[in-house]
Formats: sequence, structure tokens, C-alpha cells
Amino acid sequence: MRLIVARCEARYSGRLETFLPEALRLVMIKSDGSVMIHADTGGYKPQNWMTPPTTIEEIPDRGDEPAMIVVTKRAGATEDRVEIRISEVLSDVTHDMGEAAALERDGVEAHLQELLAEQPHWCGEGLRLVKREWFTDIGPVDLMCQDPDDNWIAVEIKRIGTIEAVEQITRYLERIHLEPTMAGCRGVLAAQSIKPQARTLAEGRDIACVEVDLGVLRGEREPDLTLFG
Repeated sequence: MRLIVARCEARYSGRLETFLPEALRLVMIKSDGSVMIHADTGGYKPQNWMTPPTTIEEIPDRGDEPAMIVVTKRAGATEDRVEIRISEVLSDVTHDMGEAAALERDGVEAHLQELLAEQPHWCGEGLRLVKREWFTDIGPVDLMCQDPDDNWIAVEIKRIGTIEAVEQITRYLERIHLEPTMAGCRGVLAAQSIKPQARTLAEGRDIACVEVDLGVLRGEREPDLTLFG
């Protein structure tokens, strides 16, 4: 991990345009390509950030032009870009963090994954499991399934479906779609409960949302009946 404390400004372009005026900030660059720009206020949230996969280019100062770090991320035909112009560096250190132990999966999420792997039809009618923990270069998809027409379906499982969960499966789908034979892969977010804002974001990205009942999956009770008029 590289930590740079510098007087800098940052300009983001892509889905929208933002600008951070020159100030003293912490720039954090992780080995996975994550880049975050922090101020000394605002809690844990960065003022600007870019999630992997990214391309990071360093441009040295050119006399009247300050040094610059350019971070780009491509998603299909679009490109997100952050330009960090550095006028003064107070500290620039790199630490080898070693092999970080993965955060242990929430016990409920682990149980949900096991049960849904056995009963994938709860994530969509007629789904059949192809593989648990389907590998991508930015992390594993919980379940990779196919529907009755052999279309690919990537399922991300959470205890609570949040905006962060939608962003996570969106990143997985971006990587999966790079494989031509899986370019039509669709996403499903399965959770015990899904936040309204997350559902709205997911629907806008054509990601299906499914709420599952742990008791029903365990066979402890019958599913609720829905009556149609």
C-alpha cells in the first residue's frame, strides 16, 4: 500500500464532473488498484475514489506543470478518470501488507449461500447451479447459475442488500462481460432484506432483486402464499 500526503487538487470526469481544490490530502493507492483521496475530516469516507480494475499513470513535473497521478477505469465504451495534480509532497511511503487474511464471511451469509446453492430456484425460476464461488479477477461471485435457456446468471448473496452490494455485483458483471461467451450474463442480488435505495439502483442496472426467507430455505416453515386477483 502506498500512502502519499501531499498538497494537491483532483478532478474527476466520467459519469459526472467533480473538482477538489488544492488542499493537503492523503492519497491512498492499494495493490489491487483502488485509489482513495482523503481529507482530515469527513470520517472514513474518501472525498474521491476509484475502484479496481484501474490503470495508474504517474507524470513527473514539467517545470510550470506540477506532477500528476492519472487514474483511469474503463467499463465498456465509457471511461472514468481522476487527475491528481500534486504541488507539494510531504510524505510518500509504501508498505508491504503481506497476504491479508480475507474477512470471514458473515455466518448468516455463508449459510444462505449453502442453502441457495442447493435450492437455486429461489433466485429465479428454473435456475440450476453451475458453480459456487465463480472466480473473477476482482473476487468470486457467490453462485453462477444458468436458466432453462442456458443463459448465465450471477448471484450475489447478502444478509442485507445495500447500495454497496449492488456496486459489488455491478463490478463482477463488468468483468464477466469481458468474456464474449458470457457477455449476456445477468445479475441477481439475493438477500434476507433489500434496502429500497439498493433496489432502485439495482433495477436501474437491470439487476434482479430477490428476498429470501432463511426459515423457508431450512424447511422450518412454508413459504407465504401470494393470491392473484
